[in-house]
Amino acid sequence: MKIILIGYMGSGKTTIGRALAKQLNYNFLDLDQYIEEAEGMSIGQIFKDKGEVYFRKKETDYLKEVLQSDQEYILSVGGGTPCFGNNMQLINEASPNSVYVRTDLQVLYERLLKEKDERPLITKLSKEELPDFIAKHLFERSFFYNQAHHKIHNQNKSVEDVVMEIQKILV
Repeated sequence: MKIILIGYMGSGKTTIGRALAKQLNYNFLDLDQYIEEAEGMSIGQIFKDKGEVYFRKKETDYLKEVLQSDQEYILSVGGGTPCFGNNMQLINEASPNSVYVRTDLQVLYERLLKEKDERPLITKLSKEELPDFIAKHLFERSFFYNQAHHKIHNQNKSVEDVVMEIQKILV
């Protein structure tokens, strides 16, 4: 079984994915980390040196590579991954277990404010600009996120509670 976690940056996909993988005794893959290892540089450096268009093209290439694996795994993809090209279609065709980890705007703001320097899309935004940027992005991306087979709202839930909820809905 392949379980693919999607959602906005800062939604907890990686944390939840690691905990779920441990619970199910599956491998855990983070697409951004996979890209960094394959490209030999950080996502931020790829954005800076080669631009977002290059990154999005490589992101799709690496996504296809990972999805073609016969292994069982939990995959966490970047917040933008489902929103470019036909990536969401690829995700849903690869597994009946795509899960949108939905997180409220205020929680995302609080988390991303702390991680701003490591996030290429928001690194140059001021504290005041960040909430509007997140809200606009969530609105634009929700069309793609909502195509996931399953949706989990992680508001006021522990990682363990979210993991248990995901396990209950798995096909």
